[in-house]
Amino acid sequence: MQGIDLIPWLQKLREGDEEAFRYVYDATVQDVYRIVALLIPRGQDIEDIMNEVYIQLWTSIANYDPERPFRYWLHGIVVRQVQDWKRKMWRKFRLFERHTLLEVKEEAPGTDRYALMNETGEEMRKILQRLSYKLRIVIVLRYYHEYSIAEIAQLLNLPEGTVKSRHHLALKELRKYSLFLSEDKGGDCFVH
Repeated sequence: MQGIDLIPWLQKLREGDEEAFRYVYDATVQDVYRIVALLIPRGQDIEDIMNEVYIQLWTSIANYDPERPFRYWLHGIVVRQVQDWKRKMWRKFRLFERHTLLEVKEEAPGTDRYALMNETGEEMRKILQRLSYKLRIVIVLRYYHEYSIAEIAQLLNLPEGTVKSRHHLALKELRKYSLFLSEDKGGDCFVH
């Protein structure tokens, strides 16, 4: 998605051009899918969230400020849609829990329909799923999308200190599970 000049297409999209929407979709779908797949463990939900992201893109493109990076704005939509999905899942879980009178049922772990590009990527995705959502989103935004701590704090509407704390804790947790972290660089290098 980086390096592609979307500005003329975004202007056409603001005017309601469906061809422009298809172009923007094609240019961004892999990037959006990657972030959603890293944050959400089940394939069927990924497709639902992807649909919601692009519906939100279509309906809120008029709010996009062309002076700011489009990728950052789009990732804000993705993060909000994932957070909405998590809230909905939590509500459904609570309702289900009440209806079954606290009967515990084992749920088979879900897997993504699409394998990530290589075995290392798949292994890292599995390791990331072990982290809580609050830690996982910081890692995904920091290392897969290369946002600064300040940008992540703004995107998640959190204080920078909270993001730094979650970042540190996430790296500590990941070191337990993986050799993918380069400790010789102080834990700041996340190889993917």
